[in-house]
Amino acid sequence: MSNTDTPNPTPARTPGRTPGPWDARPEEAAARGAQVQPAFEEPVEKDQSLVWALLSTALMAGFLWWATGSAIVAGAVLIGLFVHEAGHAVVMNKLGMGPARIYIIPFLGGLAKGRRAPKSEWDGVLVSLAGPAFGLLAMIPFVGVWLATGQGEWLMGAFFIAMLNLVNLVPAPPLDGSKALGPVLTRVHPRLEQIVLLAIGVAVVWWGLSTGRFILAAFLALSVFSHLKRGVWRAAWGTLSWSEAGKSLALYLLTLAVCAAAAVGALMPMVEGDPASAVRLGLYSLGVR
Repeated sequence: MSNTDTPNPTPARTPGRTPGPWDARPEEAAARGAQVQPAFEEPVEKDQSLVWALLSTALMAGFLWWATGSAIVAGAVLIGLFVHEAGHAVVMNKLGMGPARIYIIPFLGGLAKGRRAPKSEWDGVLVSLAGPAFGLLAMIPFVGVWLATGQGEWLMGAFFIAMLNLVNLVPAPPLDGSKALGPVLTRVHPRLEQIVLLAIGVAVVWWGLSTGRFILAAFLALSVFSHLKRGVWRAAWGTLSWSEAGKSLALYLLTLAVCAAAAVGALMPMVEGDPASAVRLGLYSLGVR
């Protein structure tokens, strides 16, 4: 509540009348009004309980183990998930959105959530790209163990970490790619973001259904539907300047290229260093024949 809307706690006095003993003193009235009007405090959202955090992580680990058939690959994806979300959280805290928290969502993935919204669209782009960029760091120990042992399973773990970050850059809601590329599309035209992201979202849902990834497909379908109901997503023409839009697009393409190169690089030793075979193997892992 602003000062202009705050009622005056001092009783009104008739013009020209001398205050009597029944009138409250100005300082007393002000003190009474301060007691009546409680100070506004933003509600503090409760943090996730330790029990539920451990349970959700265990459920996610079990699901990954069942889906991949490998404890090493499942552990790699889980660690990659934490590092990915930590990247979001670090940048959120740096940009004044924190303290950020990390949640594991069983069967779906993870979420980094700040206590405040980004101050600008540019900050939002930086936060969205921080996850995939930082997430690649989780590959380092798995590549190191592979170099020491020669066991290909560790290299597959590194590959799936790269793919986790690469898939997150697909510009379909609610993935990171939609939050990084969406403001750029809005800068071109307010409706362009909706058309492009929803078209890609529908394509990704179809991909999930056609490759048997039904849980992911259902999650993305619900997200696409919720975005459809929002109408205009941002203020007309967005808030990115043309310079910021250019930098956002460049950062998005750079992050996309690095994640793709990391995924192909992890597969190269398995195909005797042939880049084309590595690309085909990577697409095959995504269900693209």
